[in-house]
Amino acid sequence: MNQHPYLRAYMAGIAVPTAFLLIAMTGFTVARYVCNVPLAIERVVVFPMAVVPNLWGLWNILYVALLSRRHVSIGLFGAALPFLLVPGAYLVTRLVGFAVPAFIHSAFPFFFPIGVAIYYLAWKYLVASLNAIVGVA
Repeated sequence: MNQHPYLRAYMAGIAVPTAFLLIAMTGFTVARYVCNVPLAIERVVVFPMAVVPNLWGLWNILYVALLSRRHVSIGLFGAALPFLLVPGAYLVTRLVGFAVPAFIHSAFPFFFPIGVAIYYLAWKYLVASLNAIVGVA
């Protein structure tokens, strides 16, 4: 099964955030339209829906192409991804004029390390197992 290893790596990479975003968007839709919670994130929801899964897929291709044979930890490689995603998300909020609540700025130093740990675990266990299933790592 050596045909199209990068396509298989891309598909293994996008599976985890796509499944998570399906659950998150279902929760957002129920909160917004059933419970009438005033969440005005429609302008910035494109970033997580389009960019995050694609970046996970490209990040996995990069891992498979360059680092998997060098025995670099896929968990550590995946844990580096939030260092690209967070500045990108902040840039998108500034470009569309979305006001980030003050409590997010104050909670960021506490929750960012937790997010990095979650990314580490997701890449170490979920993406690595999907890579093994599709036969790329």
